[in-house]
Amino acid sequence: MTLSGTTAVELVRDRLARDPGELTPHRVAEALRATGRPVGDATVLEVYEALRRDVVGAGPLEPLLRLPGVTDVLVNGAGQVFLDRGRGLEPSDVRFPDDDAVRRLAQRLAAAGGRRLDDATPYVDLRLADGTRFHAVLSPVARPGTLISLRVPRRQVFSVEELTAGGFLTEQAARLLRSVVSSRLAFLVSGGTGTGKTTLLAALLSLVPSDERLVLVEDSSELRPDHPHLVALEARPANIEGSGEIDLRTLVRQALRMRPDRLVVGEVRGAEVVDLLAAMNTGHEGGCGTIHANSALDVPSRVEALALAAGLDRAAAHSQLASAVDVVLHLARGRDGRRRLAQVALPVRETSGLVTMVPAIEVDARGTARAGPAEGLLADLLEARSR
Repeated sequence: MTLSGTTAVELVRDRLARDPGELTPHRVAEALRATGRPVGDATVLEVYEALRRDVVGAGPLEPLLRLPGVTDVLVNGAGQVFLDRGRGLEPSDVRFPDDDAVRRLAQRLAAAGGRRLDDATPYVDLRLADGTRFHAVLSPVARPGTLISLRVPRRQVFSVEELTAGGFLTEQAARLLRSVVSSRLAFLVSGGTGTGKTTLLAALLSLVPSDERLVLVEDSSELRPDHPHLVALEARPANIEGSGEIDLRTLVRQALRMRPDRLVVGEVRGAEVVDLLAAMNTGHEGGCGTIHANSALDVPSRVEALALAAGLDRAAAHSQLASAVDVVLHLARGRDGRRRLAQVALPVRETSGLVTMVPAIEVDARGTARAGPAEGLLADLLEARSR
């Protein structure tokens, strides 16, 4: 009688757990022989490789993370693993034997990042040593089982030319964005999760002249612009004892003391919006960041909500936004999974003092661009800044 692959792995895992030591084929063979059943070299190697994958890297997900073009790997319990290669989510052939296996992998990756993941703290969000963004929620809080989300950092930054060739940008939009960067306009890149905000921001920062100093502030280090003078600050969560946290707002204040030519906040999603807007209003031209919003027109309400939570009233938030941000670049993701620059809009202050966003350019899903009411205003702004 031969052992099934899953049964053999579980038997060996239990036996090795009772006798800790280095994982080697010899120890696997001894553990298999201790079951009293004959095993061959092929079985020994198969079990060894299965266990090695379970304790090294991302386990059975490692081959998916190494596929060319992969941006995300998502685990929905033991029976569903999806990946995204820029064309939307697609199912993979990877499966876990049970939810305990998913849970073990999630806890091991969390421990590698110095974080706790158990029933008392059933969720975690961190960056792994190789730059991969890792998020997990344990069952039964999560259904249909333990959930794992891995965001893979791009090893090389997309250039504006590559984004144009891939349909992310139209030729007209690419020329416009080059002018936005060279004219040192302050801008926000808005969009939903997975629309390419970080991708576009990194490409635009790569256009910044080499004699300018970029200071990046991020919750989790993802931006990798191709620039010779780049320094970065990364937020730190509290440790297991609940101490040692360093938030983005603190880091934005530190960045202002580092003589930035351009201050960049990788993702504005909290009280740091107040400090970023204040920095953009104190002579730091060309500042930028990303923000979650359903459209460019929704950015003022999003900024208002974040600022209110930080203690800034509505009138002050809109006043700061009107003075700080020159243009908003909004990204969208179509049903086919393709990402694109969908809107370029300018903040306009109304007589009430509130800010509304007025489109300058809108691009539909087929890549057709049409001018908006603020097209002339944007052209005037770029001309004034280029003098």
